Amino acid sequence: MAAIGKIRSWGPILVTVIGLALFAFIAEELFRSFDSVRNQERQRVGEVLGKKIDVQEFQKLVDEYTDVIKMTQGRENLTDAELNQVKDMVWNQYVQNAIIEKEAQALGLTVTDAEMQAMLQQGTNPALANTPFVNQQTGRFDANQLKQFLAQYANAQKQNPQVAEQMRPIYNYWTFMEKNIRQQLLAQKYQALLGGCLLSNPVSARMAFDGENQESDILLAAFPYSDINDNKVEVTDADIKAKYEELKPRFKQPEETRDIKYVDVKVEASTADRAALNKTVAAYREELANAEDPAEVVRKSASLVSYLGIPQTKTAFPLDIANHLDSMAVGQTTAVIENKQDNTLNIIRLMAKQQLPDSIQFRVIQVVDADAAKMKTRADSIFNALQAGADFETIAKKYGQTGEKTWLTSAQYQQSNSMDKDSRTYLNTLNTAAVNSLNNLAMTNGNIILQVTDRRSMVDKYSVAVIKKTIDFTKDTYSAAYNKFSQFVSENQTLEAMEKNAAKYGYQVSERPGMRNTEHYVANIHSTREALKWIFDAKAGEVSPLYECGDNDHLLVVALTGINKKGYLTPDNKELKEYLKSEVLKDKKAAQIIEKIKGVKSLADAKGKGAKVDTVKQVTFTAPVFVKLTGASEPALSGAVAAIQKGQFCSTPIKGNAGVYLFQVERKNTLNTKYDAKAAEERSKQRVMQMAGNFMQELYQNADITDKRYLFF
Repeated sequence: MAAIGKIRSWGPILVTVIGLALFAFIAEELFRSFDSVRNQERQRVGEVLGKKIDVQEFQKLVDEYTDVIKMTQGRENLTDAELNQVKDMVWNQYVQNAIIEKEAQALGLTVTDAEMQAMLQQGTNPALANTPFVNQQTGRFDANQLKQFLAQYANAQKQNPQVAEQMRPIYNYWTFMEKNIRQQLLAQKYQALLGGCLLSNPVSARMAFDGENQESDILLAAFPYSDINDNKVEVTDADIKAKYEELKPRFKQPEETRDIKYVDVKVEASTADRAALNKTVAAYREELANAEDPAEVVRKSASLVSYLGIPQTKTAFPLDIANHLDSMAVGQTTAVIENKQDNTLNIIRLMAKQQLPDSIQFRVIQVVDADAAKMKTRADSIFNALQAGADFETIAKKYGQTGEKTWLTSAQYQQSNSMDKDSRTYLNTLNTAAVNSLNNLAMTNGNIILQVTDRRSMVDKYSVAVIKKTIDFTKDTYSAAYNKFSQFVSENQTLEAMEKNAAKYGYQVSERPGMRNTEHYVANIHSTREALKWIFDAKAGEVSPLYECGDNDHLLVVALTGINKKGYLTPDNKELKEYLKSEVLKDKKAAQIIEKIKGVKSLADAKGKGAKVDTVKQVTFTAPVFVKLTGASEPALSGAVAAIQKGQFCSTPIKGNAGVYLFQVERKNTLNTKYDAKAAEERSKQRVMQMAGNFMQELYQNADITDKRYLFF
């Protein structure tokens, strides 16, 4: 009993301990949940209409599109700039699809499988022409080819996974195209529904026709704003604020932007660097000019242009190289040529120039055997049989090949970065062989019996050895530039200090207002993603660390001068303030001019008030008038002229973009064009549709889009 009493005395303590344990357990789970949410947030690329997309999902979409480009263009890799374009296109398509899907869902719009099948059977959708399923005879998409391929792929997946893997790129390409076509059809349905809400109006159609076909010639009296000195017009903060409120809808921006100032130093070769490179390149020139086979010299020089040893068209070479070819004699080697545009030293040796086909049709039979002697015997036997008149395709099928004719164009092979001896022999034979001639080519891994069956589009082709070397800086030059810039950055940790001392170091402070996080480069310099991330994480007034960027040839420091939040730009934005000031100046100058010309009743009176007079012909209501006297386009004049009769003087001042105007109508003329009511109404409807085409922009504004791609790419 005593023990029970003692335990009871500990009751409050036990309750407290148990309570704390339970709280710790719950808190631990809560913190884990928060961590999970935070991790998900860190991986988020963006959000559209509440629909979130993480980096893995977005990268998958990018990879799909990249694979499509590689397949359709026969590319192995894309440049950084091309990859950035792909990412932008994928993002814009993702946003548009999300918006259209939401709108379509609200309206009950869908694209059914039956509609997709009907579209495929019709085969007229432009996107289908870019698929591999095009009938070569008709040049049109063939739905039966697609069905056959899909059946073969499904069968290969079950029976021959290795073959299925080879077919997978085309299958993936088709699924990508199918998905995009379905999305395209949904967007077309939505646009068609929107278009059906727009009706043509016979009255407005007639007015539009008259506006296009009634012309006027006028005598124009112009009072340019530029005649009044800006210093003689007072602009107050209250004026700017009032103008801001008047024009505020123009200043809405859908995303945050940043204003920056920066110093960018491009490291360039020193005088000593250039002298050393000139000496090296001059030695290469002597070797190249005397070499029997230039391949080794070009390789040793690490030229930016590979030597393939085959005839190539001009388009295969950089423009600066191509521009020299027709002025050179075969065998000639140029002096060392500097190209300032791409910062290179160049040497060109023209090995040969020939008129050769740009397109070649051919067919082949490959002969392969582990026993070299047997392979040679078989190749000779096939070659002799063909020379004796045997049918090419019949023999090819005997050895498990089709022997079909294939077309090859110069563009398909001449952009290669390198070429082995066998490929060089093969392509040189294709270029030079006579039509219907037979060639037995002994290659490293077998023989090829080759026959050229057609040659078309004879063009000039050149065999050219090129040494192109970048005028680059040495490590010592870079280190000196880095140390100098590093000292500048460390000594100037504020924007004021940067601006004050930049010139002492030989640097210049540049400005970039309104920078968006969707821009891939800071100051148009490659490899500046870290600087971009800093810009959108920093506080106004902060100065960044030193960034090494570009192609390892730029040094950069950035100061954040302003943050422009999503929504409306504020009047204290420097760029906007200047614009508002210019608009206020126009208003006040216009008011001064209008006051000055009160009571003017004729051109003579206008001249007396200092007007500049000129004739303006063929003024129509539908096109803004271009005034040479002020160098400006003036839409307000077009409307005013249309309302005044021939011979009348318009004494009501017309306030324009660059001045105030009075005018007298000298002539009115209606063009001899017959009015077609139906055609006019259709044109009127098209104009309305063009204006309604901005619907996507309106939907974008309301989609609550968050784009954080800059954190990942």
